[in-house]
This record gives sequence, structure tokens and C-alpha cells, in this order.
Amino acid sequence: MRVPLSWLREYVDLPATETGRDVQAKLVSAGLEVERVEQLGADLKGPLVVGKVLTIEELEGFKKPIRFCTVDVGTANGTGEPQEIVCGARNFAVGDKVVVVLPGAVLPGNFAIAARKTYGKTSHGMICSGDELGMGDDGSGGIIVLPPEHEVGTDAVELLELVDEVLDIAVTPDRGYALSMRGVAREAATAYGLPLRDPALLDVPGPNAFGYPVQVSDPQGCDRFTARTVTGLSPEAHSPIWLRRRLQKAGMRPISLAVDITNYVMLELGQPLHAYDRSRVQGTIGVRRAEPGEKLTTLDGAKRTLDAEDLVITDDRGPIGLAGVMGGAHTEIDDTEGTTTEVVVEAAHFDPISIARTARRHKLASEASKRFERGVDPQATSAAAQRTVDLLVLLAGGTADGGVTEVIAPSAPHTISIPANHPDKVAGVDYGRETVVRRLQQVGCDVYGQDELIVTVPSWRPDLTDPNDLAEEVIRLEGYENLPSTLPKPPAGLGLTDRQRLHRRVGRALAGAGYVEAPNYPFIGEDVFDQLGLAADDPKRRVVKLVNPLSDEEPALRTTLLPGLLQALRRNDGRGSHDLALFETGLVFHPRDELRVAVRLPVDRRPTDEEIASLTDALPVQPRHAAVVLAGAREQAGWWGKGRPADWADAVESARVLAREAGTELLVRQGQYGPWHPGRCAELAVVVDGAERVIGYAGELHPRVVKALGLPARACAMELNLDVLEQASAGLPKGPHLSTFPVATQDVALVVSADVPAADVEAALREGAGELLESIRLFDVYEGEQLGEGRKSLAYALRFRADDRTLTVDEASAARDAAVALAGERVGAALRS
Repeated sequence: MRVPLSWLREYVDLPATETGRDVQAKLVSAGLEVERVEQLGADLKGPLVVGKVLTIEELEGFKKPIRFCTVDVGTANGTGEPQEIVCGARNFAVGDKVVVVLPGAVLPGNFAIAARKTYGKTSHGMICSGDELGMGDDGSGGIIVLPPEHEVGTDAVELLELVDEVLDIAVTPDRGYALSMRGVAREAATAYGLPLRDPALLDVPGPNAFGYPVQVSDPQGCDRFTARTVTGLSPEAHSPIWLRRRLQKAGMRPISLAVDITNYVMLELGQPLHAYDRSRVQGTIGVRRAEPGEKLTTLDGAKRTLDAEDLVITDDRGPIGLAGVMGGAHTEIDDTEGTTTEVVVEAAHFDPISIARTARRHKLASEASKRFERGVDPQATSAAAQRTVDLLVLLAGGTADGGVTEVIAPSAPHTISIPANHPDKVAGVDYGRETVVRRLQQVGCDVYGQDELIVTVPSWRPDLTDPNDLAEEVIRLEGYENLPSTLPKPPAGLGLTDRQRLHRRVGRALAGAGYVEAPNYPFIGEDVFDQLGLAADDPKRRVVKLVNPLSDEEPALRTTLLPGLLQALRRNDGRGSHDLALFETGLVFHPRDELRVAVRLPVDRRPTDEEIASLTDALPVQPRHAAVVLAGAREQAGWWGKGRPADWADAVESARVLAREAGTELLVRQGQYGPWHPGRCAELAVVVDGAERVIGYAGELHPRVVKALGLPARACAMELNLDVLEQASAGLPKGPHLSTFPVATQDVALVVSADVPAADVEAALREGAGELLESIRLFDVYEGEQLGEGRKSLAYALRFRADDRTLTVDEASAARDAAVALAGERVGAALRS
């Protein structure tokens, strides 16, 4: 919201010495985010005056039209003689009043004006456009042509209000009232302790039976609708300079008188309005939900297909506007031919959620929808309509029709019960009842009671819903800077939990292994499950959907980390980074079988364990996962060798890295699941409380998944459940015991059936070798004619070591033989001859 300081002073008698910076500091202290103060005309220096065009001579022989003009500027040039000026614009004629800048002046941008020879003539100054004066776009695209009543030689700097200060306020969603001069003026009046001249305090006639007919079919979507009619508008009437300048300073472009007035009143009171050309409206104006598939051409020229949840304004022909968002083209005010002489003014209050969803659904954010979705004062509709009517009568010579239409759905004012000392408890400051009541009354609340206050919330503050909101109002008006700084005292003996320590070790280990962390948003679209090739009954397809998603394309919370990581992989690969190893640790979300409503936790004390447990039970199940994705080269080529590409084994090894950090044994065996290649997929499992639990998968992605997601060929991935991995761990990993005695190495090659997993062979060897076995490593796999069809050879290096002695050859061989014997019993392994 852009707030011109000169306009703000109309509602609050700010001290004359107060600058925009001073007002900014006061409003920031009150809780408004005033991002900057723009100094309009700070570098502008006159003379800049009103002139009258006396003659125009068309100069020939140039690539573009050039005109040599004489302009009467009165005595502003010191001689009273006509000023000779060369100008290329063509939107003015002899007799027009224009804005002239004379030699010696300086325009915005430090553009100094001097007499200079151009196009064979000497130009003594310039005839100015709005852009050259820093006024912004006024829609004309040319020279400023002033109304004829302005005197020649008048100071144009004052006439055009070129010098001003504009506060640029970033309005947060809970402070919709600040999207109006009325709302900001109320905050300024409170900050300075001055009275407010409320522009909404107008004498408004009551409703009668002679107003324009209106039928509201959805009172939930529209609880208030005011319609007023103005006739006899002058087609020649144009917006006065003061009106156009205020719109420009507030960041809006002047269009036509009727539209400018509705925009002006919206900026002044915060109530969006719409003016219909009465001759183009057929029959009763209605408010209802759209029929699926209905069409509407909006004012921006786009033909839109409506949704059943869209709230629309209709006449006898059908929709004529998207309620609270944008009007329709069929009833548009005609600002080109000047044929609109009768208008119907609409001032309504619409459901904020409905308007927000419609604007998002049609990707059509407007000044009106921005206000409605944040909350508009429902009781300001009549005043806004009256203000619009008054301005149309004053500036366009119209006549206010005696009929007044008001459709109102009954509603009671919102009241809140709050202990008088509640703000004291929240802030930790002793404000006292008198201060609390005074501050709430300054906000606009009606307050009754002594120790227990009954507070009636003002209609323009829909964000005040419970006692903590009222406490915040008291605290911010008393000044956040006045709150004492006190550090909380943590209980002794507590630090990071085992879960937190594991998460940190996992991140450090993956970074040390060459992976780059790539955090992603936790939102997904359900179509990604088809791209990942998940089965129709896969549990990951059950998602938690958001009521207000940031994007309609991603309305659900993720059940797997892979979509975000794979999207990051594709994006980086598309930008020329082809050798990639990315990882992420984060929460995934699974819905509970029973939907529960979360309790609101107190702020004046620590929640009880039961309250925290109840809140947790209402939330989705949120395990923490870890995932990696790889593509391109895992080892770079160079003078040291050819390098190698990343493959499924690297993805599996990343899981082993995490298992080592958890201090647990990871079971790796052949698997088959969703996005992974069925022949290059490893199933990852751990033992928890004596039972195996599958915690994830690793390997090369399926070619169909690679194609569907646009990934690099042979991309690999791994994902596992960190929480279950932690359950299987033995706590903080302990450093290995270092024996001072030498190792004894025994190699063994075993022939087994081709369908026997290497993990089963390794498990049998490990168990059979006993406690002397220090490590086991598979270093060769061989299949060939010598072994026979359906057979393979697995070669292992077994390392034996004792803590208290040097092993003899016989001891090492006996341990090896015991391992081979058990492998023979378990998996039918035989020594390869």
C-alpha cells in the first residue's frame, strides 16, 4: 500500500514538522512494515508553469514528425514574450493548456533544461509529459493537456502536486485494514495520540423499495450488498488533477472518471467497488455460485471457464462479473466513446476464502481480491457507496437516484472474553487494566467489565478472534521495543537427543562422501506417483492434502523425498551440471487412519504432556527420511585414469554409510520396488527387536521413470527411513578396539546357485567364522561355462584377528573351514576347485 503523506494529513493533523521518515518510524513501532519512504520531486527545480499553445509549425524533412511551437507562459520567462519550443508530441493543439519547463529548471533524474538548437530551431524549454515529471503513466502516452480553467503562468509544481512523500507499506495478511488510507490513518492517529477524522462517517440514507433490484442467492458467500444508481453523468467530465495525482501516487493508473472514483474510494475506505453501465445491465443483479462450465469475459479481455465454487455477479443473461475479483466486459463503463451516462454502483462484502480461491484458481490477483481475501469492513459498504455517489454528483454532474438497495444477512458482532491481566501474562510486563482498556479502545473495540473484560471487536478487524490477538494489540501499541529482554533458563543436563545427533552425523557423512545437500519444499502433486511407477495400492499414494496450498499443482505433502531431489537433479543437469550427487534429509507425511482436531495450546504456561500428546496425535505421521540421487561421473577422468560413472553400487554404498553412522548392520539384498530398475534394485533392511524391517531401497532408476521425469540416463537413487534405522542402532557408535596383533587373511571362493543372494552367503560365512572374524569382503563374482549353467562363484576375503595373541595358521584355517561348512549347510555352497 502506497500512502502519500499529503493525503494522510487529511485525516490526521500530523505536526507540520513531521517528515515521512518520522511517520515511518512511528508506524513501524506500531507494527506496520513500512519498507521505504519515496521522496517525490526531491530533485525537481523550477520554473515549471502552465502555458497556452499559441501556434504550431510542422517542420518537414525529418524522419519523425517535429513541431515548432510558440507558447504563452505569462511573465514566468521574465519577458512576457511567447516561448519558442520544439516538440515531437502530437496529442495537443493550438489553444491547449500544457505544462512548460523553462531554461534553468532541473527535471527528475538530474536532467537540466537549457536553450539548445535542434532540428534547425532553438528550443527554449520543453513541453512536458507525465513521465518526464516523474508522475508515472497516466494512460495518455503523451504531453499533459490541462483543463482550460487554469491560468497561464501558474506554478505547475504546486498544481500537479509534484512534491510529496509516499510511504510504501508491506501489508501482512492479518492487517487487511492497512490497505486503505482510513486504516493507516487510524494507526497514525493512535501512534501520535491524535484524533482521527474517519472518512467513513457519512450520512447514509436507509434502504427503500425503489433501489436497483438485487437478488443474493448465496448469503454465505455475500452477506452484504449495497446498490446505488447515479444518472445524468456528463460524457465530457474528466477526472480532476487532484484525483488523478492521488491515484498515481498510490500506484494506480487513471482510466476514466467513473472508474477513477471507484478506485479512489477503495483506496480511501478499503472497500472495493464496481460501477456498471446501467444501459448494459439487463434485469436483476444477482449473486450466486457459477454453474460448471459457464463462460465469462473479464475486463482484461480473457474468456474464462468458471468453476462451481466461483462466486459470480449475474444479470438476466448470466454472469457479468467474478465477485470480488474482476468485472465482466459486457457491462464495462465506456471510457472511449463517452456514452455512459447512468451507472449502478456496487459495494458488497464477500467471503474472504471464496474470493482467495477464485483469484488463485483463475490466476487473477486484483486490487479488489487482495483486499477481500484479507478481510474488508462489512459495515463500510453503505458509506463507500455513498462516497462514490457524492463524488459522481460533484465531479460528473450526475444526479443521485433516490432508490437505495441493501441486502444484509443478519450477524452478531464478535465478542471476546479476556482477563484484564492477560496481556500482562503474555508480555511479562505489568500494564494494568487501565492501559489494556485504553489500548483496546484505540483499536476500535468496545470494552466492558472489570477483572474479566468483554471486548466487542470492530468490524474492520476480522483478524481479532481470541484473547491472544487482543494481547498482541496491547503489546504492539505499547511498543515491542519496551519489552524487557530476558533469556529463558534451560534445564540442566539436556542437550541434543539421540535422534538429533544421528541426523547431524548423517548429514556430515554424506557431505564427506561427496554429496551436496539440496533441501526441497515438502509439496507434491499426485501425478508424480504415476511417473515414479508406484502401484495403485502403494501406501505412498495416501497423502495429506493442504486446505490452502501454495500451488494448485502441488496440493499434497510428500510421502517420499525422491520427487524433490529428482526435480533438482533434472534442473541442474539442464543447466549444464551433469556430474551430480545430491542428498536430502527431511520429514515425509502420512495420514492417520483417524482424523482428529488439534487442540490449541496455551501461551501463559508450559503445555502438559497430555496436551502435547493430544496435539501430536492430531498431526500426520512424520518419519524422517534420507535420500540421495546420482547421475554422471562418480569419479572424474584425468591423467590418473579413465574415471567411472555413478552406478547402482554407489547408491547402495550411500545406505551403508548411513548404517555405519547409526552403528547398526544393514542387510542388503535384491529387491523390486516402484521407481527402481527390477534387476538393479537393492532392498535395505535392519533388525529391530529381533525382527527384520525393510527401511528403504537403492539402485538404478527404471528407464521409464527416467524418461517420464526427464532425467539423465542411468540415474541412481537411494531412500531409507532414518527413524527405523535409529531404532536398530546401538546408540552412539563406539570406536573399534585396535589389536596389537597381526591379521590373518584367508581367501575363499564358493560356488552357489545363481539365484542365491550374496548377502545370504555372507551371513552364513560371518556366523560360521565366529568371533575371530574381523571383516569379510566380496571381491569377485564369476559366471562361466566351467561352473555350469545356473551357477556362480563368489570370492571372499576373510580377515581374522585375536585381541590377545597372534593366530596360528591352523586357527585361521579352522575358522575358515567352519565358515565354509555352515555356508554349505545354509545355501548349498561348495568350495571352488
